[in-house]
Amino acid sequence: MTDTPTLPILFVPDARLRAKAKPVGAADADRVRALAPQMLAAMYAAPGIGLAAPQVGELLRLVVIDLQKNEAPDPIVLVNPEIIAASKDVATREEGCLSLPGQYADVTRPAQVRVRYHDLSGARREIEGDGLLSACLQHEIDHLDGVLFVDYLSALKRNMLLRRLAKDLKAKQRDD
Repeated sequence: MTDTPTLPILFVPDARLRAKAKPVGAADADRVRALAPQMLAAMYAAPGIGLAAPQVGELLRLVVIDLQKNEAPDPIVLVNPEIIAASKDVATREEGCLSLPGQYADVTRPAQVRVRYHDLSGARREIEGDGLLSACLQHEIDHLDGVLFVDYLSALKRNMLLRRLAKDLKAKQRDD
């Protein structure tokens, strides 16, 4: 992946992060096949475990995830992912986001999900996730609908986190 160009990751409050991504159609196939490795390269460089196309300014329903099982790359590319089943049981995990660097909060979501998607060859697939994979799938699919993990927080927590992010980004700009 080192020779693949990376893409800049957008930060809140960029309006594209709140836009609903459009379904990937046949006419988008070449664009998506080119975009997926660039998104993976950007995600690895950040570093992160998931990235949705809107986070790199592409309003397409495309997600890349890599939990790096056994510390080796194990990427999953999901085209037009949709949650088709979610458990009634919930789990709370600390989440962060590459579009809100350095900001973390506990988020409660369904403990398990089943997601239907297409792979890069166009084959229809399903994946079931629990634990970190479940949270990551839900987090990245939320991005496709303009939803951020901070939207699950109370207004007070969300505003504190967003103010801290704005302050951190301003300080980083001064340092650059």
